[in-house]
Amino acid sequence: MKKTILGLFAFSMMSATALAADTKPALIYDLGGKFDKSFNEAAFNGAEKFKAESGIEYREFEIANDAQREQALRRFASDGNSPIVMAGFNWAASLEKIAAEYPDTKFAIIDMVVEKPNVKSIVFKEQEGSYLVGVLAGLASKSKTVSFVGGMDIPLIHKFACGYVGGAKSVGGDVKVLEAYTGTTPDAWNDPVKGGEIAKSQIDQGADVVYHAAGGTGVGVLQAAADAGKLGIGVDSNQNMLQPGKVLTSMLKRVDVAVYDAFTAAKNDKFEFGISNLGLKEDGVGYALDENNKPLITPEMLDAVEKVKADIIAGKVQVHDYMTDETCPY
Repeated sequence: MKKTILGLFAFSMMSATALAADTKPALIYDLGGKFDKSFNEAAFNGAEKFKAESGIEYREFEIANDAQREQALRRFASDGNSPIVMAGFNWAASLEKIAAEYPDTKFAIIDMVVEKPNVKSIVFKEQEGSYLVGVLAGLASKSKTVSFVGGMDIPLIHKFACGYVGGAKSVGGDVKVLEAYTGTTPDAWNDPVKGGEIAKSQIDQGADVVYHAAGGTGVGVLQAAADAGKLGIGVDSNQNMLQPGKVLTSMLKRVDVAVYDAFTAAKNDKFEFGISNLGLKEDGVGYALDENNKPLITPEMLDAVEKVKADIIAGKVQVHDYMTDETCPY
């Protein structure tokens, strides 16, 4: 019996080792850099958590331009990396091609749907998290004017904006929401100077709470709001600590969880293909509350946002998804 138990234990250890050995994860960031304090950095944090818990190293690459996308994907796939996780919708065209060339490789893309049998597409209900921070913005605003600074002017970022508008206006129809974008090319994600200039312009128009969904550009937005004595709202990662006491909250988009789960599922031989759509119910989005912003959130504000959160999860409040019809009804 003892030999049998030892034999089974040895077999299970060998099996686990084999699974780990077969897992060669890789993560490729989008433009804006790994340490953008936002989207890419959230992906990095998820990969780091996986490495710390599993002891498995991962490969990573920061692209400098769009021309490197296909080259980076093909290199990792040809080297036997799997799963390969791509942070950002701009990877879709390259992935369509490379996934077909490497049918045995597991791929995961964040923020876009690529319908290939070996691809996991991870998208988020950003409108739900944005609605919550919109509620907090509307309640915190003294001027009844709040604003939004988007990065690249694309439907995905309008999805953030529309949810925010809905949340802000839900606390009072007299709340005005200003809206602007930093550009129409990928450079829009990494221009903090322009982000700051847009935020200043919105503040000059009366905005006293400014929400950004602009990647690295958002660092300038939060700085401008703080310099003007107004409140900013961060995005993707918890950015409350960038301007302590001046960031009302951050809309959390759990890109870190998406990367961690993809790596972990592959390690455990439980990687699933198809589409995952993560919202409040799945803890894929939310808002940040910590020591940096707790003094800014009154008990009444907390009660209000938690009630709305519960109502969205229960289906009592439906938050419009801009991507369904490219309109915003609020």
